[in-house]
Amino acid sequence: MILLQSPSRFLLQILKDRVVSGDKGVDIDCHTVEFDDVRYHIQFSMRNPKVMVLSVALPLAPPEAILHDGLPLGAIDAIKAAYGAVVQILDPPKDCFDVTMKINLTKLPTDEEQRNVVLTRIASVREVVLGAPLKLLLRHLASKTVAPNVDKLVALVHRPNESFFLAPQADKVTVVYPMRFQDSIDIVLATSFLQEFVEARRTAALNNAPSCMWSPVPPLELKGVNADALDANAGFVTFVVFPRHVEGRKLDKTVWSLLTFHAYVSYHVKCSEGFMHTRMRRRVESLIQALDRAKSDAEKLKKLVHGGSFRRLSMKHEGNSNH
Repeated sequence: MILLQSPSRFLLQILKDRVVSGDKGVDIDCHTVEFDDVRYHIQFSMRNPKVMVLSVALPLAPPEAILHDGLPLGAIDAIKAAYGAVVQILDPPKDCFDVTMKINLTKLPTDEEQRNVVLTRIASVREVVLGAPLKLLLRHLASKTVAPNVDKLVALVHRPNESFFLAPQADKVTVVYPMRFQDSIDIVLATSFLQEFVEARRTAALNNAPSCMWSPVPPLELKGVNADALDANAGFVTFVVFPRHVEGRKLDKTVWSLLTFHAYVSYHVKCSEGFMHTRMRRRVESLIQALDRAKSDAEKLKKLVHGGSFRRLSMKHEGNSNH
């Protein structure tokens, strides 16, 4: 199984190149899109080559998702805590984007290792912003408390017009994903993959992992949720997260894994589909080769039968030969 990486490789490469190039950089004005429709607008100007303006557009939130001023709950505080003086939030953001930041590269640490850590963190802005409410709830779970002023069921956006749900309690957080796919083949493969995923969790080697369940119908935690939000054609996946899963450094890994679970499943579904197509093509090629060999053998036999090696004698010829 392959886990998706948090930093945007494209964004991280641009940041590193700009740090290395110093004041010799060129104007940059480019757009890039990542999975689940997260879009970036990256701008550098020669007038101020050490300042990057980064705008981020998040997936379109469904009606049930919790937002604060158009952003996930706690996103602004998360940005300030993650980047400190290196990043300044611009208000209002650029048109068609949810957050715009001015990143001052002159304020990066002088130590190369620490600088790379900060650059990697900047390239992980998707996790910082979208994962802010999830991190808030799980941080309270680590201290075995419930975040104040939070509903019994919280909907968080993770894909365009799609949410996943959290039911926070002092001793555990239940996370439920309605799994939706567009392609009929993807639906079949995803359903099979998720059922095997649940079975794999039951092995002894994964005893410490969060418990995992799959159901074709909504679990009880989603009782009362709008029917449109429960329109899932590949069932529902439920994880139960306990305090031991979010202790110390485990918190960031758990947040990212939960935030990108649907993308993780989609990735492996597409890989499985590609693998099966490859096997099918190889099988067809082997059958064609077998047919070509059979055709070649038949042509050789035909030439042998109709060649000059055989001649039928008439009765007259047979009598002359007896004399």
